[in-house]
Amino acid sequence: MGLVLAAPAKVNLFLRVLGRRPDGYHEIESLFAPISLSDRLSLTATAEPGVRLACPGSGLPEDESNLAFRAARLFLEAAGSDGGLDVILTKRIPVAAGLGGGSSDAAAVLRGANQLFGRPLSQSRLEELALRLGADVPFFIRGRPALARGVGELLEPVEVPPFHLALVNPGFEVSTAWVYGRLDRPLTGAPPLVRMTGLKVESFSEIEPLGNDLEAVVEEAFPVVRELRLGLLAAGANLARMSGSGPTVFGLFESRDQAERALASLKPAKNCRTYLVQGPA
Repeated sequence: MGLVLAAPAKVNLFLRVLGRRPDGYHEIESLFAPISLSDRLSLTATAEPGVRLACPGSGLPEDESNLAFRAARLFLEAAGSDGGLDVILTKRIPVAAGLGGGSSDAAAVLRGANQLFGRPLSQSRLEELALRLGADVPFFIRGRPALARGVGELLEPVEVPPFHLALVNPGFEVSTAWVYGRLDRPLTGAPPLVRMTGLKVESFSEIEPLGNDLEAVVEEAFPVVRELRLGLLAAGANLARMSGSGPTVFGLFESRDQAERALASLKPAKNCRTYLVQGPA
């Protein structure tokens, strides 16, 4: 018995870092939105115990160092299953790109495995397991736009109007830990910064001033990220910023045609990867 499902990427429509906690994690406030760019996962329940993961053509590890593998093993343990799980991951989302691909893969494995095995775990239990795998994995369990607080695990649903993105990945990876390690900001106990009436975004002009607090760190080390972001703004984006800890940047447009023209005008370097995507997916 098998199941095929998509694991969507996400963008941070804004990202504020409130400070560093004593445990080393950072308190954030961010608006997560799933987008149409996605990985593909094929899951098969087996009588043979254990987890087997294949990531053809990606160069990704296929053992417990892969979050999807750990998600499958964690599910089987939590469900008390004597069976196993075969997972084939077809990677489309750039790795270490600020788009949450690994976290989304892990969440898709949890959701898919729960479906394959007859839903032995509740939604809240899946979210508990997800948090053990990573701070933003619970978001992908829900799969809807959300205002994220805490380390990203405290989620409130948000209504977000449809949007089109010109997405540009400069072709290199950036470590999330490295970016946060370079952000010197003590925990101030500051109150939440965002006030969204009824947790609904009426217009993207509301969030345009909020920015991404990690942008300056990445742009200082990798000036091409700033060049791409400013290029999208010059091409008419309603807002343009880096997603998450980068280095992927996006420009938000009202139509796909506008986003397509913006990418054409950028003429990014040969190693850049560009995508036309929609949200919220």
